[in-house]
Amino acid sequence: MPYLVHTAHAQFVGLWVGAVGWILTIVAVGLVEWRVWEVSDLSVITSGMAWVGIWKVCFYTSVIVTPEYKVMYCQRMHLTDPYMPNEIAAAQALMLLAFILGFLGNSIIIYGLRNIYFGLNEARSITLPFSFGGGLMLLAGVSSLIPLYWNINSVVTNQTINFPPNFNMPPAPDKQYVGSGIAVGIFASILVVLSGIVFLCYKLPEGLNSKIKPSRKKENNDGLCETEMAVHVKSRQKPEQDRINSLGIDNLAFQSPKDG
Repeated sequence: MPYLVHTAHAQFVGLWVGAVGWILTIVAVGLVEWRVWEVSDLSVITSGMAWVGIWKVCFYTSVIVTPEYKVMYCQRMHLTDPYMPNEIAAAQALMLLAFILGFLGNSIIIYGLRNIYFGLNEARSITLPFSFGGGLMLLAGVSSLIPLYWNINSVVTNQTINFPPNFNMPPAPDKQYVGSGIAVGIFASILVVLSGIVFLCYKLPEGLNSKIKPSRKKENNDGLCETEMAVHVKSRQKPEQDRINSLGIDNLAFQSPKDG
């Protein structure tokens, strides 16, 4: 098996880049600071600032609190809630899809790198995992970028969300801006996309495919040589047999007693 580890240095780095991007995708999903609302009414939101994530809405207040957060009031959002805006519903679904695709992509990529470092004799066991895993990573990055940019557009256009009364949120913010959740998500998506591109661009060095698999040509040549030798031996034996036949050999069955 030819030494192929030196051909996959970029892919080794790409594995770590993709793994970091995948972990940051999980972090972005859990962060509540996707959209930051600034409000002027401090009667309930005493901090004057509320955070809208894809799973819950939170703000600091000294008026109402939830026991688990003490000084922070939070309400969860679900995909089936009637007030749920499309960009947040899409984020819930697509970010989870990106998480699953990233996990599968990294797993397949690890298998491909393992084949390189263990020196397997099949070219397909290297190129197929890299191509398939890289494609999954690319899809994971695109799946997360769609809701991230959709929410950025909602922030830029200052779109509001019609929260129910128990959320204690104002009808619209005075102004809003992009939070750390979206920033982390975009950075993670870029890393995942770059990782996918690195693996999709991998190619075996030219002329190496024939060296990875056992050479059938050599086997055929060996068999051909043996056949030629057998034919050569037979061809040498045939004149000898013809010479004996031409000289003639008496058959004892036809000899008379006098000849005996």
